[in-house]
Amino acid sequence: MTERKTSVVVLGGGPGGYEAALVAAHLGASVTVVDRDGLGGAAVLTDCVPSKTLISVGDFMQRFEAATELGVGFEAAHAGEEATADASRVNARILALAAAQSHDIEQRLLTEGVRVCRGVGRVLAPGRVRIEAESGTEDVDAEVVLVATGATPRVMDTARPDGERILTWQQIYALKELPERLVVVGSGVTGAELAHAYLGLGSDVTLVSSRDRVLPGEDADAAEVIENVFRRRGMTVLNRSRMASVERTGDGVVVTLEDGRKVEGSHCLLAVGSVPQTAGLGLEEAGVELTASGHVQVDRVSRTSARGIYAAGDCTGVLPLASVAAMQGRIAMAHALGDAVAPLNLRGVSANIFTDPEIATVGYSQKDIDEGKVDAHTVMLPLATNPRAKMQNVHDGFVKLFARKGIGTVVGGVVVAPRASELIYPVTLAVQHRLTVDQLAGTFTVYPSMSGSIAEAARRLHTID
Repeated sequence: MTERKTSVVVLGGGPGGYEAALVAAHLGASVTVVDRDGLGGAAVLTDCVPSKTLISVGDFMQRFEAATELGVGFEAAHAGEEATADASRVNARILALAAAQSHDIEQRLLTEGVRVCRGVGRVLAPGRVRIEAESGTEDVDAEVVLVATGATPRVMDTARPDGERILTWQQIYALKELPERLVVVGSGVTGAELAHAYLGLGSDVTLVSSRDRVLPGEDADAAEVIENVFRRRGMTVLNRSRMASVERTGDGVVVTLEDGRKVEGSHCLLAVGSVPQTAGLGLEEAGVELTASGHVQVDRVSRTSARGIYAAGDCTGVLPLASVAAMQGRIAMAHALGDAVAPLNLRGVSANIFTDPEIATVGYSQKDIDEGKVDAHTVMLPLATNPRAKMQNVHDGFVKLFARKGIGTVVGGVVVAPRASELIYPVTLAVQHRLTVDQLAGTFTVYPSMSGSIAEAARRLHTID
């Protein structure tokens, strides 16, 4: 007799959904993924992949500005010419890359035997899901349901996007021309990254921040470096300036601040947060508890309050990172299907902000130490003294390590540098595996290298205790 397979239905094909589907398929389940917009979700189609591709183009263009400092000139025939970005071609390439990545994900799921339905799903009750797909509507049994429907840009009544001049971060890739004067509202991660990208592409950028500094949720020393770089490169940064409204004015926009000031631009990019896509899914009727903001409440193995229903990704509000969504999805399936599982450990999550320089973090923060959440020493080592940084004309950035007092285990760190997303990995390994600063410092690094500063910071922490 053939053993009956556990039926799993995944609502949403983003990182949390497709990674969960792969795990469930490997564990022998019968898996259906219901997705409306395309495999990969916002992370692949309108957020991470597109925005980081856009940023990479801006970073490439900014290298030309530093060429003369490195002793590099241009042919006389091209003297006076400047590198320019063709927004239409840049965006076409971005959308093509996103579509290709989405296609690859779908093919991988199909290869693993996962059924993919283009449409929407609704929980009728624990163990029962309605799928409204292009091929019709069907009700299916689902012993395990994973909700991974993500989030969508927050829209305010006083600043309604029109997709032409007033834009969310999901709409910018439809632009045929580079914004001449871009006003970015919101100085969190999305706002700061895209303001940086368009500055590099050649736009005149004004960043409207309601807080005392850009990136208010990040390490204060790191945020100060980024804000100084922004200003030095010509960006206008308006701190303590809360947006009241955005209006279209023919070929431009006017952003009105709460103190009455008006900021004019050709385009406005709204980066004022996101809201979970949990409405209309039948979750509350099925016994799933939601927060006041509409996020699904989950524990560290991704369980909701309803038996057999799990959730992962931005719809949970745990941490809006594709890597966290994927881990939540994998953990959910391992737990639901009886495989070995370790609860989600947010202290081991490394995160990166793709400005130039980048900001990468892991573990406890400086704020945690200042507030007494962990008793740790801090060492901050500027990159200006690093020989590889000098070779590459890097002036801004640092390595900061946190080590628990008395025993010297590495509990966190911050790297501000070009490609900090790569440099944070050894610090993440140290945090995840509770390595001491002596173990980190005693590991060989290449000379010269940026990673040498991580080892040097660890050596300096050895002498503190």
